[in-house]
Amino acid sequence: MPPPIAPKGEPKPKSKISASRRLSLKILLLTRASEQLEAEKEAREENKVQYLGENLPPLQLSGLQLEDVQKICKQLHEKIDKVDEDRYDCEAKVIKNNRDIHELNLKVRDLGGKFKKPALRKVRVSADEMLKALFGSKTKGSMDLRANLKSVKKEDIKQEKELNNEVGDWRKNVEAMSDMKGRKKMFDA
Repeated sequence: MPPPIAPKGEPKPKSKISASRRLSLKILLLTRASEQLEAEKEAREENKVQYLGENLPPLQLSGLQLEDVQKICKQLHEKIDKVDEDRYDCEAKVIKNNRDIHELNLKVRDLGGKFKKPALRKVRVSADEMLKALFGSKTKGSMDLRANLKSVKKEDIKQEKELNNEVGDWRKNVEAMSDMKGRKKMFDA
């Protein structure tokens, strides 16, 4: 039966175990855990020695001729290559599985809708820096974008306003251009 929950504001009920007893129990648990870790390490070492004993018999090179030693070396190299291929295949499988797990986690987050887009910062980049980023160091000198802009004089703006005022209503414009003089005006302009 779980202990009764104390309402907020009231102090927690004191445990029935004394502090010294609690400390001794913690020490016992920690020693037991360390013993189990040591036992696991020893078991792994024993499994390793057993596996190597089965798959790699001890070498007896005394009294062998040069050709026999070379054959044994070639066999060992073949075994090393096979084990290396198996290790590479296992690593490739692990990498592929990790990538699949990562992709599935991303899909789960997307489906949950709890993924937050990071806030983007405004970055000021000059035209030269932008060109350098796009084309690398192949850019020729600097490019001043303001130099290529069309310059507009105040007189040109005034002339455009006067032309717009003259045109005005289209009916008046048609009446003014209806006779030959109007066409002449049109060709002169």
